Amino acid sequence: MKNSLFENEVCETEHEHSDAVQKVKAMMPDEDELYEIAELFKVFGDSTRVRILSALFCSELCVCDICAVLNMNKSAISHQLRVLRQTKIVKSRREGKEVFYSLDDEHIEKIFKMAKDHLAE
Repeated sequence: MKNSLFENEVCETEHEHSDAVQKVKAMMPDEDELYEIAELFKVFGDSTRVRILSALFCSELCVCDICAVLNMNKSAISHQLRVLRQTKIVKSRREGKEVFYSLDDEHIEKIFKMAKDHLAE
């Protein structure tokens, strides 16, 4: 008896389309690049970091501002900002005794917007 849940998800015969396989293998990024892409997506996998990014889309903010917007403590926010900075998703600038954060470049906003658009479909 077939499991109807998986019936349409697996080929019923063993047959490799070698032309397609070779074409895709030639086009795929190397393993190091795929690893880096996976690491980038891991960073987006934390809701606190996504909330920080959402706030930074609106405006450049200092740590205290981010804490107030997200109703979180400075230690938790600083830890997440460190991760975002290390992965070049946000950048910082010092102004006197304050450090302000903003998105590193427009690519980050595009990734975030694409995710929102995808979920809205």
